[in-house]
Amino acid sequence: MSDQSTIIPFHAAHHKRSAQPSIFFERREFEAILNIYGKMVASGHWKDYAVSGTRDTATFAVFRKTSERPIFRITKNPSLRHKQGAFAILGSQDQIIKRGQELDQVLKYFEKKLIKLVK
Repeated sequence: MSDQSTIIPFHAAHHKRSAQPSIFFERREFEAILNIYGKMVASGHWKDYAVSGTRDTATFAVFRKTSERPIFRITKNPSLRHKQGAFAILGSQDQIIKRGQELDQVLKYFEKKLIKLVK
């Protein structure tokens, strides 16, 4: 009985992967997003989230219910930083709601949803 498995050294297997790393949010950016996420969860607007990173963009998707499509997606696309801005908020139908160079300015869109009129 012979074993036909091939053993690939770890350092050789690493070189076969793509040279481009995935894009993710930096710590400061992720903290700002989680800060607004916590406020929106506390106010009852949002319930769940998902984070993904690809070679082109990092995405923070927000859900009202876990089984639905995301109601908002906050994206970071560094290739657009000198054109339209690296950060964007996309709606549930992939429409661009707000775009900008600075994440803090883009996230201010959600602040007006937290303001409630009290009589």
